[in-house]
Amino acid sequence: MFSSLRARLWLSYAILIITALGVVAFVLILFLLRNPVLYRQTFVQLRAADNLLGTQPEGNVDFIAQALRVRILTFDSSGTVLTDTDPASTVISLPLRFLSRLTQTVRDEKGINWLYTLRQLSNGNWLMVAAPRPKTPILAILTDELLPPLLEGGGIALLLSLILAYVIARWVADPLQQLISAARAFPQGTAVPVDAHGPHELRELTQVFNAMMTRVQASQKSQRDFVANVSHELKTPLTSIQGFAQAIMDGTVDTPETRKQVAEVIYNEAGRMHRMALDLLDLARLDAGITNLQVSPVDIRALLDGIIEKFAPMASTAGVALSAKSAHDLPPFLGDGDRLAQVFTNLVDNALKFTPEGGSIVLRAVRDRNEIQVAVDDTGRGIPKEDVPHIFDRFYQADSARAGGRHHGAGLGLAIVHEIVAAHGGRISVRSALGQGTAFIVHLPLKGRTPG
Repeated sequence: MFSSLRARLWLSYAILIITALGVVAFVLILFLLRNPVLYRQTFVQLRAADNLLGTQPEGNVDFIAQALRVRILTFDSSGTVLTDTDPASTVISLPLRFLSRLTQTVRDEKGINWLYTLRQLSNGNWLMVAAPRPKTPILAILTDELLPPLLEGGGIALLLSLILAYVIARWVADPLQQLISAARAFPQGTAVPVDAHGPHELRELTQVFNAMMTRVQASQKSQRDFVANVSHELKTPLTSIQGFAQAIMDGTVDTPETRKQVAEVIYNEAGRMHRMALDLLDLARLDAGITNLQVSPVDIRALLDGIIEKFAPMASTAGVALSAKSAHDLPPFLGDGDRLAQVFTNLVDNALKFTPEGGSIVLRAVRDRNEIQVAVDDTGRGIPKEDVPHIFDRFYQADSARAGGRHHGAGLGLAIVHEIVAAHGGRISVRSALGQGTAFIVHLPLKGRTPG
């Protein structure tokens, strides 16, 4: 019955409330048992008797004692009883040790408590006016005029407290129940973000759950897209290889020229599949963080000059002007030189593929405050505006700008570039306009660089 968190919270609050009200009721009953009103009435009687004794003749002592229902005693300085208006009653001793107390109580020889006043007379004797300490019967408490309103107030407080405890229990437990429902619906793909409400800790838990769910859903979608894209990319080369291999086996390729042509096609398609496998393996390592960067000071100017030298023959053949312009105040950058060379190799290779004859490609490196910015700027056909946000996605190819014919690739190069730059703590941005060209800007932070 009380297995749920909501029920246990409510039960805990209910027990706490009932315990608190029980303590209050106990204190109230104790207060009523030791009724201070009766005490004050008794002391008023004692003081009235004491005052009358000071103004009336000694012969009126018995009358005063009977009229005010008190007991009047006198003691000598040694504590011996001299007179007693009720000599047949139990013996009361002179309580000299209690003279300093404001509320005075003395016990007789039978242990009965008496309230008393005590003062010293002019002759050195002591005058005591005593009365039995009043007792409040348990049944009298039930008829006390204070009890009914207190019981009514306590009952109302208990009812309101239990209702409030139920509301608080729901306030805590309902968000958790929603999280449980969302978690159960998650494997079926029907989960939706949960509204964050309730205590601060539960709101934070809900926000973390929503963020986790979003990341997992994005990861699942990415995995599905990845499988679909790999299947699509492998389908074309495998079909070509299978078709030409079948032609060889059927004997339809019967001349040296055609056999050479078929062999070249098979070789090229196999090479394309090999490059795709290497790129996928590279991306997997970068994603898993198991590719250790060989960090050392890197001279960015020398690195870019090496890229220019590497692509100079290809650029000359394509009729594209290739150059590098680096600032002279570039400090050494702590990074993996081979990986950074891979970044700029991919960017320049892409630029060469899509820059027409007569165009130009310029590599620019400058220092901008706490980072080095390296831009690969070409005068190619540009990238459509709607494709720019997706160009770093895996297998993504902008049909009108980055695909077709000999330029067709698997769409992994820019994804690898993005991951390598991110592994160096940097970022990469792109600026492009159709018909005017494209610029990829790599931002490399200088924190942790070598001095100088």
